[in-house]
Amino acid sequence: MAVRHFLTLLDLEKAELLVLLKRASELKIKQKNHEPHTVLLNRTLAMIFEKSSTRTRVSFETAMTQLGGASIFLSPADSQLGRGEPIEDTARVLSRMVDCIMVRTFAHSKIERMAQYSSVPVINALTDDHHPCQLLADLQTYYEHRGSISGKTVCWVGDGNNMCNSFIHAAALLDFELVVACPTGFEPMESLLKQHHQHVRIERDPALAALNAALVVTDVWASMGQEAEQHKRKQAFASYQVNTDLMALAASDALFMHCLPAHRGEEVSNEVMENPASVVWDEAENRLHAQKALLEFLLCN
Repeated sequence: MAVRHFLTLLDLEKAELLVLLKRASELKIKQKNHEPHTVLLNRTLAMIFEKSSTRTRVSFETAMTQLGGASIFLSPADSQLGRGEPIEDTARVLSRMVDCIMVRTFAHSKIERMAQYSSVPVINALTDDHHPCQLLADLQTYYEHRGSISGKTVCWVGDGNNMCNSFIHAAALLDFELVVACPTGFEPMESLLKQHHQHVRIERDPALAALNAALVVTDVWASMGQEAEQHKRKQAFASYQVNTDLMALAASDALFMHCLPAHRGEEVSNEVMENPASVVWDEAENRLHAQKALLEFLLCN
């Protein structure tokens, strides 16, 4: 059987994605009830971090522990990647020793090359272009709170970054409308806008974008690696804050999400973060459960 990788959401069929989301909620209940589920006994996950993270590392390490397996953390300083070994060579070697490879890096081409030469599943834990693991958690959270997202309107406010790109994939897979509120020059990938034009549109005015939205989502204005652009981006996004006035324009039962860490007072107000409509803590926790379901899917078929 061919090795399955998870580099973008489009590596899953719609039916597979829906089953995976349901399974994530089932595993969440098992964990809450302290029911052992050690299907990955004696399996090992290699975790390559070229970008640091709190939620990604803790959720994947905990996932492997709860599934009965083990994980190995590798930063550039801990591996030959940091000393110039080709990605192709690292992929060949690691995949002969471990059962799965998780990569959090900058250029998406790096993870594509890793997958091309790996004989075990490769998981994208974030690249500059896509963040599909976060979307699994976001979609699981929405389904748990509101049911199906199909046919709904999702409002993205802010930078058309990797999260926004992955939301476009989600909209195409699950048939919802994504309205992206962003200033000129900060749009998501043009190729995705063209390919999925039936499910995504740009709206410069965040107030118009949020009208009757079932879900409002945002992210930091300057992602990791964009620190030098912080001042310029703060000026460009000054009118793109998700606050109580903006949330009041969304549907009466609208939810708010943020992948965290959040810069309160910038892309989101403190009042919205602490509002009952905010499900950011469920969203963060669901990284664990969604990734357990993903690991089970990739390694246990």
